[in-house]
Amino acid sequence: MPATLGRNFRWLWAAYATSTYGTWIAFGAFPLIAIQVLDASAFAVSLLDAAALMAAALIAFPLGPWVERRMKRPVMIAADTVRCVAMSSVPITYALGALTYGQLLVVSVVSGSASIVFTAASGAHLKHLAGQHHLLAANSKFEGTNWVAIAAGPPVGGALVGLLGPVVTVAANAFSFLLSAFAVARISGTDVASVSGTRTRSRTADLWVGWQAINRDNVLLRLFLNSVLVGGLIMATGPLLAVLMLGEYHFSAWQYGLAFGLPALGGFLGARLAPRLVDQYDEHTVMLTSGWLRALFPIGLTFIHPGVGGLLTVITVEALLITSMGVFNPIYATQRLRRTPPEQAAQVLSTWNALGKLVQAALMVIWGVLATLTSPLTAITCSGALLFATPLLLPRRTHPVRARRRGWSRRTCVARSAGTSRWPTPRSEPRRHRRSCSLRVRWMRPPRR
Repeated sequence: MPATLGRNFRWLWAAYATSTYGTWIAFGAFPLIAIQVLDASAFAVSLLDAAALMAAALIAFPLGPWVERRMKRPVMIAADTVRCVAMSSVPITYALGALTYGQLLVVSVVSGSASIVFTAASGAHLKHLAGQHHLLAANSKFEGTNWVAIAAGPPVGGALVGLLGPVVTVAANAFSFLLSAFAVARISGTDVASVSGTRTRSRTADLWVGWQAINRDNVLLRLFLNSVLVGGLIMATGPLLAVLMLGEYHFSAWQYGLAFGLPALGGFLGARLAPRLVDQYDEHTVMLTSGWLRALFPIGLTFIHPGVGGLLTVITVEALLITSMGVFNPIYATQRLRRTPPEQAAQVLSTWNALGKLVQAALMVIWGVLATLTSPLTAITCSGALLFATPLLLPRRTHPVRARRRGWSRRTCVARSAGTSRWPTPRSEPRRHRRSCSLRVRWMRPPRR
């Protein structure tokens, strides 16, 4: 980790790590409780995740402007507190014998909304702490932590479920949010809030600020479409895999956790390799290659079957998929933060996450209906087939971010060929002429008169 990231970044990293470990220890806890305790069907399990995602997105979508105008650390602490209280209610009502499907739905909505708020605030604060030059290193650290948590969390959670019951992992998740709030409170120094926070704007305008920032940048828009569809298609198969493995194929809880925990070591490896691959090649080439690979491997879940062979199939497919994602995600996250205006970072991230959850919710409902009409395995196969087309949405090349500072009138685009340079052509000229400029952009102030 670069020394310039410093102590405050380490506390932010610690907050992310504790909440992430808690979340992945509780991986699949709600579907498991719904299946084993409440005897829910495949459609009910899919509806639980889908309704929670959709409601959380609709609640959190207008919160982006609110987060943007406020200091980020108090917002993160409040989001962690809300998640802790919501999750704590599940083991309490379970112990009293009063746990219901409706409560699981409400807790999912509340914690999902708070997670969107926390992600938006922490992303804006990360950009403030790391700066432009260390974003890739910082995102690689976060990505590596995420995959280590995925590797360790589900097996530990599965063992805890086998020993102490299905809600103990939910209690551990609630405690992790408390630790995360403590770590955020330890961050000192300057906070970050939008300069335009005191301006009065209509709620309708606020809702579309994040989307307009995404839509203005072609690279950012294509990254958004790709990430939302890939995440939605992968997440749509999550409840169906739970029903297939835990219900029809009768895998135990620890086997289910192992199937998704062990492959996450590939994600950690991919996150560590990402900066080195970028140094050897370039960001766009590595992102495009890993983006294609992560779309090819999920079709292997078609060959899942009961027994040890089926378990090894899931582990192998997930390992290849997650390794590709481990390389892709930090580069994609760096591009997203780099191309987002600093004063709109929280709004863009909250809009991005909210719309992504809406798409995931819609696809979960569709895939739940498809699994009911056919079978969970058929629905999983359809998802893997559709993933083949998603890399076509990736940007063909990543152009430099255009500066938007007042008083800066000209830019020089230096051609890659040695010793040559040219001035950019006006926007009204054909695009093929404008693409002749190189990726290096330099701005010059107009001379004083």
